[in-house]
Amino acid sequence: MTMDAIRRATPHDAAQIAHVHIESWRSAYKGIVSNDYLASMDETARTANWQEWLGSSVPIFVSTENAIVVGFISGGPIRDPIDDYEAELYTIYLLQHAQRRGIGTALLKELAHRLHEDGFRNMAAWVLEDNASSNFYEKSGAHRVASKQIEIGGAMLPVVAYGWPSLRTILSLE
Repeated sequence: MTMDAIRRATPHDAAQIAHVHIESWRSAYKGIVSNDYLASMDETARTANWQEWLGSSVPIFVSTENAIVVGFISGGPIRDPIDDYEAELYTIYLLQHAQRRGIGTALLKELAHRLHEDGFRNMAAWVLEDNASSNFYEKSGAHRVASKQIEIGGAMLPVVAYGWPSLRTILSLE
């Protein structure tokens, strides 16, 4: 399979984004987040959430293969200040078969381009510390800038913030 396109998400993508979101959590966070929490994730409820989010001004992009969403990314103004970072990567998730094929990097570049156009100079992202995909952030030029604990499914889990001091670092990725 090859990537068809990266495009701005529409409300019609909500169900497919919800599916990618939940399946990505179940594969990426198995053994990190409780199995009960992962099993309780509901696509219908998540679809409703995504329909709402897709109606907002937050840039959300999808990657498709054969017209099916296999990954997505979103970001915008930073929600919880970290040093002098202005923008935040809110979500990036890909189905397992779409990982390690350059799709995540292509999505990251698309978001960075949009944020740069909107006047942002840099970006940070919060990531579960035990996430096996942490090297993705480092390979794209980010480095650890902060850490904290968050609650997921009744458990406190460590998260780290990765920061890109300049969006130009992302825009220059091959």
